[in-house]
Amino acid sequence: MTTPLLQVRGLSVIARAGQRDITLVERLTFDLGEGEILGLVGESGSGKTLACRGLMRLLPAPNLRVEGQAVRLAGHDLLQLDEAGMRRLRGRELGMIFQNPSSHLDPLMRIGEQIAEGIRLHQGASRREARAEAIEVLRQVGIPDPKSRVDNYPHEFSGGMRQRAMIAVALGCNPKVLIADEPTTALDVTVQAQILRLLLELRDRRGLSMILISHDLGVVAQTCDSIAVMYAGRLCEHGAKHEMLARPQHPYSAGLLACHPAAQPEALRMTTIAGQPPLLDDLPPGCRFESRCPQAMPLCRQQLPELLEASPGHRLACHVPLLAGGLS
Repeated sequence: MTTPLLQVRGLSVIARAGQRDITLVERLTFDLGEGEILGLVGESGSGKTLACRGLMRLLPAPNLRVEGQAVRLAGHDLLQLDEAGMRRLRGRELGMIFQNPSSHLDPLMRIGEQIAEGIRLHQGASRREARAEAIEVLRQVGIPDPKSRVDNYPHEFSGGMRQRAMIAVALGCNPKVLIADEPTTALDVTVQAQILRLLLELRDRRGLSMILISHDLGVVAQTCDSIAVMYAGRLCEHGAKHEMLARPQHPYSAGLLACHPAAQPEALRMTTIAGQPPLLDDLPPGCRFESRCPQAMPLCRQQLPELLEASPGHRLACHVPLLAGGLS
Protein backbone atom coordinates (compact mmCIF):
# COMPACT_ATOMS: atom_id res chain seq x y z
CA MET A 1 0.00 0.00 0.00
CA THR A 2 1.31 3.47 -0.90
CA THR A 3 2.16 5.68 2.06
CA PRO A 4 -0.11 8.77 2.13
CA LEU A 5 1.60 12.08 1.46
CA LEU A 6 -0.01 13.67 4.55
CA GLN A 7 -0.98 11.69 7.64
CA VAL A 8 -2.99 13.43 10.35
CA ARG A 9 -3.44 11.52 13.60
CA GLY A 10 -5.54 12.79 16.50
CA LEU A 11 -5.15 16.50 15.77
CA SER A 12 -6.91 18.72 18.33
CA VAL A 13 -7.13 22.49 18.67
CA ILE A 14 -7.74 23.62 22.23
CA ALA A 15 -8.64 27.06 23.61
CA ARG A 16 -7.68 28.19 27.09
CA ALA A 17 -10.66 30.08 28.52
CA GLY A 18 -10.07 31.35 32.02
CA GLN A 19 -9.24 28.34 34.18
CA ARG A 20 -10.37 25.64 31.76
CA ASP A 21 -9.70 24.23 28.32
CA ILE A 22 -12.30 24.04 25.54
CA THR A 23 -11.66 21.62 22.68
CA LEU A 24 -12.61 23.29 19.40
CA VAL A 25 -11.31 20.54 17.06
CA GLU A 26 -11.20 17.05 18.52
CA ARG A 27 -8.91 14.18 17.43
CA LEU A 28 -9.02 14.82 13.69
CA THR A 29 -7.58 11.83 11.80
CA PHE A 30 -7.27 11.41 8.04
CA ASP A 31 -4.83 10.66 5.21
CA LEU A 32 -4.24 12.64 2.02
CA GLY A 33 -2.79 10.83 -0.97
CA GLU A 34 -0.51 12.26 -3.64
CA GLY A 35 -2.61 14.20 -6.18
CA GLU A 36 -5.77 13.78 -4.09
CA ILE A 37 -8.22 16.61 -3.43
CA LEU A 38 -10.04 16.20 -0.12
CA GLY A 39 -13.17 18.28 0.48
CA LEU A 40 -13.58 19.32 4.12
CA VAL A 41 -17.22 20.34 4.59
CA GLY A 42 -19.61 21.37 7.32
CA GLU A 43 -21.57 24.32 8.66
CA SER A 44 -19.87 27.54 9.71
CA GLY A 45 -18.23 26.98 13.09
CA SER A 46 -17.72 23.25 12.59
CA GLY A 47 -13.94 23.62 12.88
CA LYS A 48 -12.85 23.26 9.23
CA THR A 49 -10.66 26.35 8.96
CA LEU A 50 -9.36 26.05 12.52
CA ALA A 51 -8.29 22.45 11.90
CA CYS A 52 -6.31 23.47 8.83
CA ARG A 53 -4.77 26.43 10.61
CA GLY A 54 -3.75 23.91 13.25
CA LEU A 55 -2.05 21.84 10.53
CA MET A 56 -0.18 24.96 9.43
CA ARG A 57 0.57 25.91 13.06
CA LEU A 58 -0.88 29.34 12.25
CA LEU A 59 -3.56 29.68 14.91
CA PRO A 60 -5.33 33.06 14.99
CA ALA A 61 -5.17 33.70 18.77
CA PRO A 62 -2.54 33.21 21.49
CA ASN A 63 -4.90 31.25 23.75
CA LEU A 64 -5.14 28.44 21.15
CA ARG A 65 -2.82 25.45 21.00
CA VAL A 66 -2.43 22.31 18.90
CA GLU A 67 -2.15 18.81 20.33
CA GLY A 68 -2.17 15.37 18.74
CA GLN A 69 -0.36 12.13 18.07
CA ALA A 70 1.32 13.16 14.80
CA VAL A 71 0.98 15.17 11.60
CA ARG A 72 3.46 13.66 9.13
CA LEU A 73 4.48 15.37 5.89
CA ALA A 74 7.65 15.00 3.82
CA GLY A 75 9.40 12.97 6.51
CA HIS A 76 8.59 15.44 9.30
CA ASP A 77 6.16 15.38 12.20
CA LEU A 78 4.80 18.91 12.14
CA LEU A 79 3.76 18.70 15.79
CA GLN A 80 7.36 18.06 16.84
CA LEU A 81 8.98 20.87 14.84
CA ASP A 82 10.01 24.09 16.58
CA GLU A 83 8.86 27.40 15.11
CA ALA A 84 12.00 27.80 13.00
CA GLY A 85 11.45 24.32 11.55
CA MET A 86 7.82 25.14 10.74
CA ARG A 87 8.84 28.37 9.00
CA ARG A 88 11.19 26.38 6.78
CA LEU A 89 8.44 23.87 5.96
CA ARG A 90 5.56 26.33 5.43
CA GLY A 91 5.38 27.39 1.83
CA ARG A 92 7.95 24.86 0.64
CA GLU A 93 5.95 21.74 1.62
CA LEU A 94 2.61 23.07 2.83
CA GLY A 95 0.83 26.14 1.46
CA MET A 96 -2.50 27.79 2.19
CA ILE A 97 -4.89 29.97 0.18
CA PHE A 98 -6.78 32.06 2.71
CA GLN A 99 -10.47 32.85 2.48
CA ASN A 100 -10.20 36.61 1.93
CA PRO A 101 -7.25 37.56 -0.31
CA SER A 102 -7.72 41.26 0.50
CA SER A 103 -6.83 40.48 4.13
CA HIS A 104 -3.77 38.37 3.28
CA LEU A 105 -2.19 40.29 0.40
CA ASP A 106 -0.05 43.21 1.60
CA PRO A 107 -1.71 46.33 0.09
CA LEU A 108 1.61 48.23 0.12
CA MET A 109 3.63 45.52 -1.65
CA ARG A 110 3.59 44.72 -5.37
CA ILE A 111 2.05 41.36 -6.28
CA GLY A 112 5.27 40.09 -7.85
CA GLU A 113 7.29 40.98 -4.76
CA GLN A 114 4.88 39.03 -2.56
CA ILE A 115 5.34 35.93 -4.73
CA ALA A 116 9.10 36.41 -5.08
CA GLU A 117 9.61 36.83 -1.32
CA GLY A 118 8.81 33.16 -0.63
CA ILE A 119 10.82 31.98 -3.65
CA ARG A 120 13.93 33.80 -2.41
CA LEU A 121 13.42 32.55 1.15
CA HIS A 122 12.83 28.87 0.38
CA GLN A 123 14.74 28.37 -2.87
CA GLY A 124 17.66 30.76 -2.37
CA ALA A 125 16.91 32.45 -5.71
CA SER A 126 18.33 35.83 -6.66
CA ARG A 127 15.99 38.79 -7.07
CA ARG A 128 16.12 38.46 -10.84
CA GLU A 129 15.45 34.70 -10.72
CA ALA A 130 12.61 35.15 -8.22
CA ARG A 131 10.99 37.85 -10.34
CA ALA A 132 11.16 35.62 -13.44
CA GLU A 133 9.61 32.75 -11.47
CA ALA A 134 6.89 35.07 -10.12
CA ILE A 135 5.97 36.05 -13.70
CA GLU A 136 5.80 32.38 -14.67
CA VAL A 137 3.56 31.52 -11.70
CA LEU A 138 1.24 34.42 -12.56
CA ARG A 139 1.04 33.05 -16.08
CA GLN A 140 0.19 29.59 -14.73
CA VAL A 141 -2.70 30.94 -12.65
CA GLY A 142 -4.14 32.77 -15.65
CA ILE A 143 -3.21 36.40 -15.01
CA PRO A 144 -3.20 38.16 -18.41
CA ASP A 145 0.01 39.94 -19.46
CA PRO A 146 1.92 38.78 -16.35
CA LYS A 147 5.09 40.69 -17.28
CA SER A 148 3.31 43.98 -16.70
CA ARG A 149 0.85 42.87 -14.00
CA VAL A 150 3.69 41.56 -11.82
CA ASP A 151 4.33 45.16 -10.71
CA ASN A 152 0.69 45.91 -9.84
CA TYR A 153 -0.56 46.38 -6.29
CA PRO A 154 -3.47 44.27 -4.99
CA HIS A 155 -5.99 47.13 -5.33
CA GLU A 156 -5.30 47.17 -9.07
CA PHE A 157 -6.63 43.60 -9.41
CA SER A 158 -10.28 42.56 -9.55
CA GLY A 159 -11.65 40.17 -6.92
CA GLY A 160 -11.11 37.13 -9.13
CA MET A 161 -7.58 38.26 -10.04
CA ARG A 162 -6.74 38.82 -6.36
CA GLN A 163 -7.81 35.26 -5.67
CA ARG A 164 -5.54 34.08 -8.51
CA ALA A 165 -2.72 36.19 -7.06
CA MET A 166 -3.29 34.59 -3.64
CA ILE A 167 -3.01 31.17 -5.30
CA ALA A 168 0.19 32.32 -7.02
CA VAL A 169 1.71 33.39 -3.68
CA ALA A 170 0.93 29.95 -2.24
CA LEU A 171 2.32 28.16 -5.33
CA GLY A 172 5.51 30.18 -5.59
CA CYS A 173 7.46 27.78 -3.40
CA ASN A 174 6.02 24.70 -5.16
CA PRO A 175 4.42 23.05 -2.09
CA LYS A 176 3.38 19.40 -2.06
CA VAL A 177 0.10 20.11 -0.22
CA LEU A 178 -2.13 23.14 -0.77
CA ILE A 179 -4.96 24.07 1.61
CA ALA A 180 -7.66 26.18 -0.05
CA ASP A 181 -10.02 27.86 2.42
CA GLU A 182 -13.32 28.69 0.68
CA PRO A 183 -11.44 29.80 -2.46
CA THR A 184 -14.61 30.86 -4.34
CA THR A 185 -16.33 32.85 -1.58
CA ALA A 186 -17.61 36.31 -2.68
CA LEU A 187 -16.90 35.59 -6.36
CA ASP A 188 -19.60 35.54 -9.01
CA VAL A 189 -20.59 32.21 -10.53
CA THR A 190 -18.49 32.59 -13.68
CA VAL A 191 -15.33 33.47 -11.74
CA GLN A 192 -16.02 30.66 -9.25
CA ALA A 193 -16.02 28.16 -12.11
CA GLN A 194 -12.75 29.61 -13.43
CA ILE A 195 -11.04 29.30 -10.04
CA LEU A 196 -12.22 25.70 -9.57
CA ARG A 197 -11.04 24.80 -13.06
CA LEU A 198 -7.69 26.43 -12.29
CA LEU A 199 -7.26 24.34 -9.12
CA LEU A 200 -7.93 21.15 -11.06
CA GLU A 201 -5.47 22.16 -13.78
CA LEU A 202 -2.81 22.91 -11.15
CA ARG A 203 -3.40 19.52 -9.55
CA ASP A 204 -2.97 17.80 -12.92
CA ARG A 205 0.03 19.89 -13.96
CA ARG A 206 1.95 19.92 -10.68
CA GLY A 207 0.70 16.77 -8.96
CA LEU A 208 -0.52 18.86 -6.05
CA SER A 209 -2.48 17.36 -3.18
CA MET A 210 -5.18 19.67 -1.82
CA ILE A 211 -7.53 20.14 1.09
CA LEU A 212 -10.50 22.19 -0.10
CA ILE A 213 -12.50 23.77 2.74
CA SER A 214 -16.07 24.51 1.71
CA HIS A 215 -19.65 24.64 2.92
CA ASP A 216 -20.84 24.28 -0.70
CA LEU A 217 -21.37 20.65 -1.67
CA GLY A 218 -21.77 21.70 -5.29
CA VAL A 219 -18.19 22.98 -5.29
CA VAL A 220 -16.97 19.82 -3.59
CA ALA A 221 -18.85 17.60 -6.05
CA GLN A 222 -17.14 19.32 -9.00
CA THR A 223 -13.65 19.28 -7.58
CA CYS A 224 -12.84 16.68 -4.94
CA ASP A 225 -11.90 13.00 -4.90
CA SER A 226 -12.96 12.40 -1.30
CA ILE A 227 -15.11 14.18 1.28
CA ALA A 228 -14.73 14.57 5.04
CA VAL A 229 -17.72 15.99 6.94
CA MET A 230 -17.16 17.89 10.19
CA TYR A 231 -19.75 18.67 12.83
CA ALA A 232 -19.13 20.52 16.12
CA GLY A 233 -15.38 20.03 15.93
CA ARG A 234 -15.34 16.32 15.00
CA LEU A 235 -15.26 14.27 11.83
CA CYS A 236 -18.54 12.42 11.47
CA GLU A 237 -18.04 10.81 8.03
CA HIS A 238 -15.20 10.43 5.52
CA GLY A 239 -15.13 8.55 2.25
CA ALA A 240 -14.82 8.61 -1.54
CA LYS A 241 -16.80 11.42 -3.16
CA HIS A 242 -19.12 9.30 -5.31
CA GLU A 243 -20.09 7.06 -2.40
CA MET A 244 -20.59 10.02 -0.05
CA LEU A 245 -22.83 11.85 -2.52
CA ALA A 246 -24.81 8.79 -3.58
CA ARG A 247 -25.10 6.98 -0.22
CA PRO A 248 -24.31 9.18 2.79
CA GLN A 249 -24.58 7.12 5.96
CA HIS A 250 -24.45 9.82 8.63
CA PRO A 251 -27.75 11.70 9.12
CA TYR A 252 -25.86 15.01 9.16
CA SER A 253 -24.16 14.26 5.81
CA ALA A 254 -27.56 13.32 4.37
CA GLY A 255 -29.04 16.52 5.80
CA LEU A 256 -26.37 18.67 4.15
CA LEU A 257 -27.06 16.98 0.82
CA ALA A 258 -30.82 17.45 1.19
CA CYS A 259 -30.27 21.19 1.74
CA HIS A 260 -28.46 21.59 -1.58
CA PRO A 261 -30.60 23.17 -4.36
CA ALA A 262 -29.69 20.33 -6.75
CA ALA A 263 -31.50 17.90 -4.43
CA GLN A 264 -34.77 19.88 -4.56
CA PRO A 265 -35.07 21.61 -7.96
CA GLU A 266 -38.87 21.92 -7.79
CA ALA A 267 -39.14 22.92 -4.14
CA LEU A 268 -40.82 26.22 -3.27
CA ARG A 269 -38.92 26.40 0.02
CA MET A 270 -35.41 25.19 0.76
CA THR A 271 -34.97 22.19 3.04
CA THR A 272 -33.02 22.98 6.22
CA ILE A 273 -31.64 21.06 9.18
CA ALA A 274 -33.70 22.03 12.22
CA GLY A 275 -31.98 23.32 15.32
CA GLN A 276 -28.46 24.57 16.00
CA PRO A 277 -25.10 22.90 16.67
CA PRO A 278 -24.22 22.57 20.37
CA LEU A 279 -21.98 25.09 22.11
CA LEU A 280 -18.43 23.74 22.27
CA ASP A 281 -18.12 24.78 25.93
CA ASP A 282 -21.29 22.86 26.85
CA LEU A 283 -21.23 19.66 24.79
CA PRO A 284 -23.71 16.83 25.44
CA PRO A 285 -22.33 13.49 26.67
CA GLY A 286 -23.55 11.59 23.62
CA CYS A 287 -23.63 12.29 19.90
CA ARG A 288 -23.29 16.00 19.16
CA PHE A 289 -25.89 15.79 16.40
CA GLU A 290 -28.45 13.94 18.56
CA SER A 291 -30.72 16.93 19.26
CA ARG A 292 -31.10 17.60 15.50
CA CYS A 293 -31.17 14.00 14.29
CA PRO A 294 -34.51 12.64 13.02
CA GLN A 295 -33.67 9.05 14.00
CA ALA A 296 -31.85 9.48 17.32
CA MET A 297 -32.14 6.68 19.89
CA PRO A 298 -31.49 6.69 23.65
CA LEU A 299 -27.95 5.37 23.03
CA CYS A 300 -27.20 8.47 20.93
CA ARG A 301 -27.95 10.70 23.91
CA GLN A 302 -25.75 8.65 26.25
CA GLN A 303 -22.66 7.68 24.26
CA LEU A 304 -20.44 9.58 21.83
CA PRO A 305 -19.95 7.45 18.69
CA GLU A 306 -16.36 6.82 17.61
CA LEU A 307 -15.20 7.29 14.02
CA LEU A 308 -14.83 3.72 12.76
CA GLU A 309 -14.40 2.03 9.39
CA ALA A 310 -17.88 1.20 8.07
CA SER A 311 -16.52 -0.29 4.83
CA PRO A 312 -13.16 -0.21 3.06
CA GLY A 313 -12.16 3.44 2.68
CA HIS A 314 -15.31 4.74 4.41
CA ARG A 315 -15.35 5.90 8.05
CA LEU A 316 -18.41 6.80 10.07
CA ALA A 317 -19.26 8.03 13.58
CA CYS A 318 -22.91 7.06 14.05
CA HIS A 319 -24.85 4.58 16.18
CA VAL A 320 -27.75 4.42 13.67
CA PRO A 321 -26.31 4.88 10.14
CA LEU A 322 -28.46 5.41 7.09
CA LEU A 323 -28.53 2.78 4.37
CA ALA A 324 -29.55 4.80 1.31
CA GLY A 325 -30.08 8.28 -0.05
CA GLY A 326 -27.85 10.91 -1.60
CA LEU A 327 -27.33 13.30 -4.45
CA SER A 328 -26.34 11.93 -7.83
